[in-house]
Amino acid sequence: MTMYRVGARGSPLSLAQAGTVTRALERAWPGTSYAVDRIATSGDRLQGASRPLFETDRRGVFEREIDEAVAGGRVDFAVHSLKDVPTGLPDGLLVACVPARAAPGDVLVTRGGLGGGLASLPAGATVGTSSLRRAVMVRRARPDARVRPVRGNVGTRVGRLLSGDGGGLDALVLARAGIDRLGLDVGAADLPLGEFVPSPGQGALAAVARAGDSGVLGLLAAVEDAGSRAEADAERAVSESVGSGCRFPVGALARAGGSHDDGGSVSVRAVAFSADGSDVLEAEESGPLAEAAEVGRMAGESLRRQGVDGLARGWRGMVDEWNRGAAAQ
Repeated sequence: MTMYRVGARGSPLSLAQAGTVTRALERAWPGTSYAVDRIATSGDRLQGASRPLFETDRRGVFEREIDEAVAGGRVDFAVHSLKDVPTGLPDGLLVACVPARAAPGDVLVTRGGLGGGLASLPAGATVGTSSLRRAVMVRRARPDARVRPVRGNVGTRVGRLLSGDGGGLDALVLARAGIDRLGLDVGAADLPLGEFVPSPGQGALAAVARAGDSGVLGLLAAVEDAGSRAEADAERAVSESVGSGCRFPVGALARAGGSHDDGGSVSVRAVAFSADGSDVLEAEESGPLAEAAEVGRMAGESLRRQGVDGLARGWRGMVDEWNRGAAAQ
């Protein structure tokens, strides 16, 4: 039996994500086995310190050391949440496969575990999230709500909320994919994708491997999903085009249909908000499946023509306020 080493963080969600990929590989390649190497990262260490990590500064911080282990041959490939993978990987590495994507949207988990949406929360409810993008969207949907930064593993956050140890939180907004992959039965209510446009790549996984390792690349190709790859390429191109990762959050959701062989297509919707949520820019583009990245780039360029750079300048104060709130936890 051929055994491969897989790099992942040691968090329950990261291990669940790695398990999703390795089980698919075991089905595709009988006679192979996989050992997961739990790699502690500087992002994990910083997350437990006073400095908060959110969408505007976290991209790649949890993945860097794991990718270095791939590049150095310590592991054969790594499994990441695609939304956290920088668009520019280190030399010699590539996103070798994007397996079938899980649900891309967000959910609301309430303290009572009742599964109601935002409308079910009491006036002035306190909602927790680790995402500035989600914070702005909650405030747009419920201007009366108080949105508070939270951090920690998904299971820990949910457990504290449901046990009443959430520091006064009434609800959390989280990714549906994380709840499902952890198997948490918490009555999560899906939030409408029209209002809560996900982070680029949300719900998708990425296997990162060495560009010259033909054996591993061939192995991973068996679990590649063409539609999920096209959606990821389109959404990541939006983010890269507007430079959102380090300045402000952007939402992007692509939908793929058909295949490369039958003239399939991909469409993408991208949104960007001002820090207070009062202004919103939107762009929608569509095109051939084989040109998914170009479709995303066009959506990003449309946001730029509409003035997204002006919105980005207003985010610095929001980030500072957000970080002070997180440090006070």
